[in-house]
Amino acid sequence: MEIMARKRRKPMSEINVVPYIDVMLVLLIVFMVTAPMLNQGIDVDLPQANNEPLDIDENLESLVVSITSNDEYYLSIGATGEDRRPIALNMVGDQVSRIISANPTIQVLIEGDSEADWGAMITLITTLQQAGVTNPNFITQPLNMVQ
Repeated sequence: MEIMARKRRKPMSEINVVPYIDVMLVLLIVFMVTAPMLNQGIDVDLPQANNEPLDIDENLESLVVSITSNDEYYLSIGATGEDRRPIALNMVGDQVSRIISANPTIQVLIEGDSEADWGAMITLITTLQQAGVTNPNFITQPLNMVQ
């Protein structure tokens, strides 16, 4: 009887990284295509002010209440501009009240168009105070920025 000698295979110690590179390039392309679509906020012409930047805590969630030049109100917590629809002022108060009761540490920011009616802005601030907002901050544009 002849005994055939078996060759033992040596374990392969190399990792083929080509599939990982392919996946990485596909993800890079996906992020490059979707990044411009992540436009945060409503298109408003912010008023200019010579103020110090706000000390906003990046770890806390922010609620942005926007008012456009047409006196339309928008709420934003992570929604993109094309997803949102204008809401009525009384709904702003109700929704902000619910948001604050669910998350009392949320930062409330007001973003108003420079062409918005001043009376509508005062009404918005009064509505926010009635909803429980104690210290809203206003988003403005620095004076030295050219549009």
